[in-house]
Amino acid sequence: METLNSKTKYIFVTGGVTSSLGKGILAASLAKLLQARGYRVTIQKFDPYINVDPGTLNPYEHGECFVTEDGAETDLDLGHYERFLNVRTSQANNVTTGRIYSTVISKERKGDYLGKTVQVVPHITDEIKSRFAKLSETGEYDIIITEIGGTVGDIESLPYVEAIRQFKWDSGTYDCIVIHLTLVPYLKTSEELKTKPTQHSVKELLESGVQPDILVCRTEYPLSKSIRRKLALFCNVKINAVIEAIDAQSIYDVPLHMLKENLDKVVLAKLKLATKSEPQLNDWKAFLQKLKNPVSEVNIGLVGKYTELPDAYKSIIESLKHAGAQNECKVNLELISSEYISEANVAEKIGELDGVLVAPGFGERGIEGKIATIKYVRENKIPFMGICLGMQCAVIEFARNVLGLADAHSTEMNPDTKNPVIYLMEEQKDVTEKGGTMRLGAYNCELKKGSKAQNMYGTTSIMERHRHRFEFNNAYRAQFEKAGLKAVGLNPEQDLVEIVELENHPFFIASQFHPEYSSTVLNPHPFFVHFVQAANLYKQIQER
Repeated sequence: METLNSKTKYIFVTGGVTSSLGKGILAASLAKLLQARGYRVTIQKFDPYINVDPGTLNPYEHGECFVTEDGAETDLDLGHYERFLNVRTSQANNVTTGRIYSTVISKERKGDYLGKTVQVVPHITDEIKSRFAKLSETGEYDIIITEIGGTVGDIESLPYVEAIRQFKWDSGTYDCIVIHLTLVPYLKTSEELKTKPTQHSVKELLESGVQPDILVCRTEYPLSKSIRRKLALFCNVKINAVIEAIDAQSIYDVPLHMLKENLDKVVLAKLKLATKSEPQLNDWKAFLQKLKNPVSEVNIGLVGKYTELPDAYKSIIESLKHAGAQNECKVNLELISSEYISEANVAEKIGELDGVLVAPGFGERGIEGKIATIKYVRENKIPFMGICLGMQCAVIEFARNVLGLADAHSTEMNPDTKNPVIYLMEEQKDVTEKGGTMRLGAYNCELKKGSKAQNMYGTTSIMERHRHRFEFNNAYRAQFEKAGLKAVGLNPEQDLVEIVELENHPFFIASQFHPEYSSTVLNPHPFFVHFVQAANLYKQIQER
């Protein structure tokens, strides 16, 4: 690959005007285009909150907590990075203010600063800059894209903006660029797009010493040439560097929108990198073709406790889209709060669905609704998939209603239960701190030959990601097996039950691990693919 500079190049993505404009999707889309041109690209997210990681945050606060293979609890945007690039991220791809300050304070306590007064500049900004460049140390990447969380002007973001200013000055004109994502709102009363919010956002950046190289403008309507010219003039950028980011039908359309806007070409020109090869996006376009032109459709219910905020289940939702496209089947997803399900109304809530997924979570709220849901789908042969707590609820339901252990429960919800079919892992019993202390990351799982799980994977040995403290109690395994709920996936090191599936049921499978974390556009997870397939078959049978 021809380049004009062999050094690692850096792209920073900042946001202005308002949060939730889609910096993560923009970063992932740009990375996809650059990857499709043959460049080795990775993305990292720097979050301005003081939590060390999002692991202890309520999903209502920050959406899903994504888990990497090396056991890092990270921002949900890392899920987008993996789904778009089909490349695994790690602990190094997500940094928070809490982690930065923790590192600096630790160094100060050890005397690393030789008695100097520790300050935001230079000590905090130096630590941020070192993290900006950390991924380049391996020599694996040509380009590193860094997304800065929050909005320019927030007090929490100031050290990051200052660090970008210094880093850009250190790196040189052609090694580092800044992309600023802003909003160009449409006023219905005057029927016009307004550029002033973007102008003020760029002014805020300029006051901090950072000149954006490229503007990406979120908009409901196309940007006219006159508006682009105005933005270029008042924001000190070239007119070809004013990029329209119009609302898309799907997040997976965004890379093609950015390709049409020549974002990748503008970026490569500014970084003095070659643009000779055209992006290879045939697989991506084939996925979109299937996603938008299904030949069938199914109605699937996602039963959980955070259903008011879909981002709490972001990876599951996207995994179902991947699986739907693979099956050329539209997945109509209904988010159902388990808190409002009971045995009295469960048929009304889920009886018309073609498949039900019981989602992960923590705590007692909504547990009985999940158990009632699982009883209904088990007895009525509706395709079922359970994840983490969803598997644990399936075990509890089976113990109560098939094994006859009426008080069976998890010690997480009822520490005094006489039948703890789910209980605290041995290694967790002395853990008191909450952050980063669960069983996290990828672990081995051996699949029973001839099981549905083994047939789905096409192998007997897999690795999947975990995030839990409680597990299946092996003292009850023989009872479950004899009654038909089989442990078909086991961790070989600790003999932990990872997958259960039910005999004499068209599709009833649940996993202690989180398959949604490893599903990508180009490699949909087999559990989701077969779940959607089973839902589709169930629907066809019901319609006969």
